[in-house]
Amino acid sequence: MKVLVVGGGGREHALCWKLAQSPLLTRLWCAPGNAGIAAVAECLAIGAEDVPALVAFAQANAVDLVVVGPEAPLVKGLADACQAANIRVFGPSAAAAELEGSKGFMKDVVWQSGIPTAWYKRFTDIDAARAFVREMGAPIVVKTDGLAAGKGVVVAMTLDEALAAIDQMMGDKVFGAAGDELVIEEFLDGEEASIFALSDGKTAVFMGAAQDHKRVGDGDTGPNTGGMGAYSPAPVVTPALEAEALERLILPAVRRMAAIGRPYTGVLFAGVMITKDGPKLLEFNVRFGDPECQVLMARLKSDLLPILLAAAEGRLDQVSPEWKDEAALVVVMAAAGYPGPYQKNTVIRGLEAAGAVEGVTVLHAGTALGKDGAVLATGGRVLGVTASAATVRQARERAYAAIDRIDWPEGFCRKDIAWRAMAREA
Repeated sequence: MKVLVVGGGGREHALCWKLAQSPLLTRLWCAPGNAGIAAVAECLAIGAEDVPALVAFAQANAVDLVVVGPEAPLVKGLADACQAANIRVFGPSAAAAELEGSKGFMKDVVWQSGIPTAWYKRFTDIDAARAFVREMGAPIVVKTDGLAAGKGVVVAMTLDEALAAIDQMMGDKVFGAAGDELVIEEFLDGEEASIFALSDGKTAVFMGAAQDHKRVGDGDTGPNTGGMGAYSPAPVVTPALEAEALERLILPAVRRMAAIGRPYTGVLFAGVMITKDGPKLLEFNVRFGDPECQVLMARLKSDLLPILLAAAEGRLDQVSPEWKDEAALVVVMAAAGYPGPYQKNTVIRGLEAAGAVEGVTVLHAGTALGKDGAVLATGGRVLGVTASAATVRQARERAYAAIDRIDWPEGFCRKDIAWRAMAREA
């Protein structure tokens, strides 16, 4: 099979790395890819959101399956354009991708499906939003309705924080049009987990769980980011919780989306808060998480390609993903200053030495090759140092041992990834 992966981040490197191991694969492209992806796939000079160019390439090269990594091309209708051209595609239609494209729409679907979640209210008027927050008090959660690259959420512990978030999102438009509408919702206390399922529009299959670390600093301090590290399995997601999440949080949404004429095909990523009252849905995303995808692919025992194909073709009832017994952990290395302004095109050395550590694969997120062949940091989150081992603790030791071999003075990482799992072990 000939496969085209769309995207250029750590999630897409993990998908390409896993797909490249498939005996069914004959050719693998990635658009636009990055310096690390270039080692396992042929990178194309086509942007991830250039829908006409991606479809034209897939047609001209008889691509058998398009695998869409990020949310933005899905919201723009890449899956619809592929289907219109009779190209098999893994990823939801634009109508179904609104589950991530609009947090307000997503909350409406969740509420209508009877899925346990936080109370919420939608706002297009800044004064009404401010008044609501003053009425409800803090802690409270303020979100942009539209896409904001994982950064449009503020968990405000004080009233001043909540009001400042409203002013920045809706008044200053720090996330552009994504802040034209806000969703303000209840703060849920508990332990957060990422739970993944594949859907073919009719049914859903569990596709692993992980715990992410959203805040930039050790001890979960500082602003939210796209994710600074993750590990899987997450001890908090027991087999009983897996089953409950599928039955109470995911399948009702799949059924509701089918009922409203927006059947959901692809991966459904449920952000879940495990509260004293049981699991509650925080949000849905319409793609694999980044960096969660990195640890899921490291743990997946099955061939990924036939699983994605079964989802695209409506045959998910015929597959059952198998998982390795070992744990996986990823530490994200980011450019100094991230998630604020950061320097680009700094040189990263020592990647080969890092990758030589037992059980370690260095996945690239924001990199490019310089003219002299040097690896350059071009993004905010730049590397995902991914390690597998018998336990989370051993995987963590391997990941940080690999990081010690990387020579990149302009980069940084959190030093406490998997602290919850460590505390449980202790």
